Amino acid sequence: MEEVRNQQVILKDYVNGLPKESDMLLKTSSTILLKLPQGSNGVLVKNLYLSCDPYLCCLMSKSQPIAGLGVAKVVDSGHSNLKKGDLVWGWTGWEEYTIITAPDALFKIQHTDVPLSYYIGILGMHGMTAYYGFYEICAPKKGEYVFVSAASGAVGQLVGQFAKLTGCYAVGTAGTNEKVELLKNKFGFDEAFNYKEEQDLDEALKRYFPEGIDIYFENVGGKMLEAVLLNMKTNGRVSVCGMISQYNLNEEEGMRNLSHIIMKRLHMKGFIVGDHINLYPKYMEMAIPLINEGKICYIEDIAEGLESAPAALLGLFSGKNVGKQVVVVAHE
Repeated sequence: MEEVRNQQVILKDYVNGLPKESDMLLKTSSTILLKLPQGSNGVLVKNLYLSCDPYLCCLMSKSQPIAGLGVAKVVDSGHSNLKKGDLVWGWTGWEEYTIITAPDALFKIQHTDVPLSYYIGILGMHGMTAYYGFYEICAPKKGEYVFVSAASGAVGQLVGQFAKLTGCYAVGTAGTNEKVELLKNKFGFDEAFNYKEEQDLDEALKRYFPEGIDIYFENVGGKMLEAVLLNMKTNGRVSVCGMISQYNLNEEEGMRNLSHIIMKRLHMKGFIVGDHINLYPKYMEMAIPLINEGKICYIEDIAEGLESAPAALLGLFSGKNVGKQVVVVAHE
C-alpha cells in the first residue's frame, strides 16, 4: 500500500476572538495510506479546492485539521454510491487527503463543464444560501427595493444578481471603492457604497432608499443592522444569513432599534442552509442554465497552496478578498 505525505492545517491552541495566522500551523510530518482499512464504509479523498468562510473560526478544534467545505476526488471507497475517480463536494479537512467516515453527506458532481471550484461557491452551499435566503424567505416581487450587506462576498454577489433577475432595485455595500465599482459594473447592482466612508449609516441608507427598504439580506449585523431597521418599509423582510461583525468578539454587541420589527410588522428570519438541502436539485435547475447562458457572473479570489489557507481565511475579516475566497490544494 502506498503511503504519502499528508500536509494539514491545524489550530495550535484555543483562541479567544479572531485567530491570528500564527495560531494555525502547517503540519508537514503527517502521512496517510492511500487505501481504506479493510471493511471501511468510508471514502478516502484527495482534496482539490477548499472554501474559506467566516464561520470556520467558530468551529476550530485544538490540534485537529481545520474542517470546511471542499471539492475532492475519490481515491478509495467503501461506499456503494461512490467509486475511485468520482468528483465530490462536501465537508472535508484542511489537508491533502481526508478519510470521510460519513460519505452520505457528500454530493457527487454531475456537471463538469463548469469550474470545479464553483461547487464550493455558486453551485454549492453559498449558492444555496443566496437562493433560499432570498427566494424562500424574502419572496421578492418585481419592483421591490433590496439592500445587501457584504455584497461582494460569496453569497452577497449572488443575492444582488438574483434581485436584478427578479426585476428588483438592488443596492449593495462593501468595504473598498474597488469592490463598490465591482458591484455596479460587474454584478449589476443599481447602486453601491463604501460603508467605511459613511459617517452615518442611517443617513446613507436614506440617501439610497428614500422610500425605504423592502428586503434586507443580512450578512454583517451590528451597527449596519441597527441602521437598516430604521429604514425598513412596513411588512419588509429581513433574511439573516450571517453576522460577520460579531463572530470573533469576546462579547457580542447589544442591539438597538429592535422595536421597529414590531412597529413595521417585519418578517425577520435566520436560517442554516443545511436544513434546506432538499431544495438543492431545484436550485441547480435554475443555476446551471444561468451560468451557461452568461446571465450570472461569479468572481473567485484564488489562493494557491494549502500553506496559503490561514492568511486567506483571516483576510475575510479585513476585506482582503474580492469575491469567493478559494484555496487550491491540488489541480486534478
